[in-house]
Amino acid sequence: MSLPFVHSRGYEALLAWYFVTVWGSGFVATKIGLQYAPPFTFLTLRFVFGLACLVPILLVMRPRFPRSRVELGHVVTAGLLMHAVHLGGSHYTQYLGMSAGITALILSAQPLITALVAVRWMGERLMPRQWTGVAIGLAGVALIVWHKVDVREATLGSLAAVTVSLVGVTAGTLYQRVFCPLADLRSAAFIQFIVTIAALAPLAWAVEGFAVTWAWPMLGAIAFLVIGASILAVSALHTLMRRGQATRVTSLIYLTPIFAVALELAMFGVMPSALSLAGIAVTCGGVALVAWRTVSSPRPGNASTL
Repeated sequence: MSLPFVHSRGYEALLAWYFVTVWGSGFVATKIGLQYAPPFTFLTLRFVFGLACLVPILLVMRPRFPRSRVELGHVVTAGLLMHAVHLGGSHYTQYLGMSAGITALILSAQPLITALVAVRWMGERLMPRQWTGVAIGLAGVALIVWHKVDVREATLGSLAAVTVSLVGVTAGTLYQRVFCPLADLRSAAFIQFIVTIAALAPLAWAVEGFAVTWAWPMLGAIAFLVIGASILAVSALHTLMRRGQATRVTSLIYLTPIFAVALELAMFGVMPSALSLAGIAVTCGGVALVAWRTVSSPRPGNASTL
């Protein structure tokens, strides 16, 4: 039986704020985890733990699994793009020494790329207000992280890794929306975790020697990233993508650096600069322009969107 709240704007707003909060916090958790294990090893441990969390859920809930090779292939492809390519690239970028500022700034180009792809190949129509919001949001993110940017840390290798990450998350998000609209997110996550482990474990062993320094902070980071991000936040993102415009939903990613700044203040006492505070205001304004819709012209039959 479907609950009315699940189809309401309040439910969408709850999913959106949860995604933004956890995605922004993930930068801090990843930074902690990489102190104890190199990127491919850390990610392999992360997804092994993810499988352990999903097995009891699948045994109890018994969700629908892909029923054809084509459907299975789409789920596998989306998972490799979202998890192996995106996370592998972003983690390796940090491992090579690129500053969090440059990494966040480059990855925040995703909503702009998503808008271009959605308009060109997915039939979405964006109003001038939304295009303006996309540009303003990106400018706001640049202001937030500007004090952390050090171009001397951006080597050719780290730039290549973060570019691969950007392509992976953009392609994976759109691919899952187009080719996996009916896939059960629980069974899809299970399949995607398996293929991600199959892709990353050989790299962890061959490149990094699977070197791990076991410590409670690393285990805590893995638990947070698996349960909070890889399972719940990714599911929230794909649920929102199914219910709304790709550009409107991915514009939420602009808000994640704001939570990173707030966590730095809460955990490390790092006060945001005046430029960062201005960037937060600009970013929120840009996201509002992209996400806001007029109530006076509803489209009957359309799913509710942000």
